[in-house]
Amino acid sequence: MVDHFIEQASYHWIMYRCICREGDDCQNYPHDLGCIFLGEAVQHISPHLGRMVTKEEALAHAKRCREAGLVQLIGRDRLDSIWLGAGPFGKLMTICHCCPCCCLFRILPDLRPDIAASIQRMPGVSVWVGEECAGCGRCTKDGCFVDAIRLVDGRAVISDACRGCGRCVEVCPQGAIHLTIEDQGYIQQTIAGISARVNIDGRRPAGELAAIDAFRARDRSPDN
Repeated sequence: MVDHFIEQASYHWIMYRCICREGDDCQNYPHDLGCIFLGEAVQHISPHLGRMVTKEEALAHAKRCREAGLVQLIGRDRLDSIWLGAGPFGKLMTICHCCPCCCLFRILPDLRPDIAASIQRMPGVSVWVGEECAGCGRCTKDGCFVDAIRLVDGRAVISDACRGCGRCVEVCPQGAIHLTIEDQGYIQQTIAGISARVNIDGRRPAGELAAIDAFRARDRSPDN
């Protein structure tokens, strides 16, 4: 998903430092893995904060962030457009590389419910606990950014607060937590939903434009 938008973007910009981890003096994750910003609005961001990069550099940076165990959030953030002085708002995409002790995940439990609800799992993604669960509790300590896992009667239980990041799947020593894709069209639906809200490249392919039109039509439906 992240790589798709990096491939599509006309402009790529990387922040030198993660201001959240640096501000909180995070001891668990690198400070030098900053946000990626995409779209023509990045041309207005101060060069003191970061630099314009090639598509290949942005892809490599995103890969390093994943390998470091950071969770990538992608979308349109009006606050970023304001504090960075990067407009227009609809032409700036943020890719944030979050850790549990800083960034958005730290304040997520304290946000207004309507704002917190905008941080969603991708459609069609399901995370569930299998019979292999031994109740070791590792997933409750190291796996979940949003505190969506509890041990109940010696077994891990995942609540509706789960955002589907998959970290618990990776840390479970028993291989008891699984991530499945129920709707094979979820990637296209998610891409269309994000693309309908932020334009990072005026040269969108015809197939993507058709998907965006379909998403907007569905979004305007009385059933939604």
